[in-house]
Formats: sequence, C-alpha cells, structure tokens
Amino acid sequence: MPATHYTVSDVMTHTAIATGRDAPYKEIVALLDQWKVSALPVLEGEGRVVGVVSEADLLPKEEFRLDEARPDEFAEAAKAGALRAGELMSSPAVTVHADATLAEAARIMAKRRVKRLPVVNDLGMLEGVVSRSDLLKVFLRTDDEIEEEIRRSVLGESAAPAGLEVSVVEGVAILRGALADRSLVPLLARAARAVEGVVDVRMDLGAREDAG
Repeated sequence: MPATHYTVSDVMTHTAIATGRDAPYKEIVALLDQWKVSALPVLEGEGRVVGVVSEADLLPKEEFRLDEARPDEFAEAAKAGALRAGELMSSPAVTVHADATLAEAARIMAKRRVKRLPVVNDLGMLEGVVSRSDLLKVFLRTDDEIEEEIRRSVLGESAAPAGLEVSVVEGVAILRGALADRSLVPLLARAARAVEGVVDVRMDLGAREDAG
C-alpha cells in the first residue's frame, strides 16, 4: 500500500472568512482583528475569488499618512487613498486547489511570499483557506503513527529488503538492519521521507555478511 499523501483538503479551513469588493476599509480591519487572520479573500457573484486583501494592503494608509512617497513607492502610496476592498486588494488572487499536495501549497506560499491561500474549485469559487500553520499540522502526527506507516508502506513493499526495522523519535525516522545492496539506501531514505510528518531520516544499515 503506498504512503499516505495529505492534500490541501485534509488540512484547510473549510469555513473561510471572506469579504466583498465593496467592503469598507474599517470593516476589513475589524474582520482581520475579529478572526485573527492576516488576509481575506475578496469575492464577487456567487463566491468567485477575485483578489485578496491583506494587512500589507492596508498598511500604506498609515505608512503614508504624513510622509510623501518616493518614486519607487508610488504604487503602494496609491493604496493609501483606497477606501474599499476592490481598490485595496491584490489581484488576481494567488490560489490553490483542494487536491494539491501540501508540498505544492508550501512552494506557492514561499514563491509568492504569502501566509494564506484561498482554496478554489475549477470555476474559481471559494472552498476554504489554507495557511502556513495548516501545512504544519502533519507534524502533529504521533511517532507511532509515522512508524506504522513506514513499516507498512515502505518496508512492507515487496521490493524492500527483508530484515529492516524502523523506529521514530520526535519525528526522526531511523532505519536499521543489514543491507547488501547499497544502491537501495537513497531509495529507502526518499520513500521514508515522503511519509507525512517525518522530520528527518537516519540510516543505520550495515552490509550483510556473505554466508560460508
């Protein structure tokens, strides 16, 4: 049986807080504060995501309250006069689909430097929100759960060498046993590391002595 690969759907918040294009500035600030989030999807129509308004989009109003903007700050300063979500939001929104892997979502967040991603279907309709903290939930799996999955999905494979054992301590998987074919070491390490919740993999694999 293959290793369990969590998707965004497994960890996301399915009931997402969102706002509309016409939401006023102070209402947006109040929603961010009330729900303790750093950004809100902006919706139109039946729930299609058209943008995201974040704390960073709101800050120019304070940042440029007294000081004039430099030429390289004109784009940000323009938001200082914005009053509604449609003027404040970043668009198009950076989104992800529910069936994306956690690794894919993490790469999008890192590349686009965002903390939260609206989760949308094929029509762009909002299905939920996934945050950085959501992606870390897999590391809450117990050592016993991780160990059992490695034993079942990695060492239980017909191609895996017999006689190997695994233990997991604080998320670190340790593979032990005799291994004659050293070319299997990186393959075993990669397979164990692919199990959700594994923090690191250590190999303690001695060569099997030839009989006779």
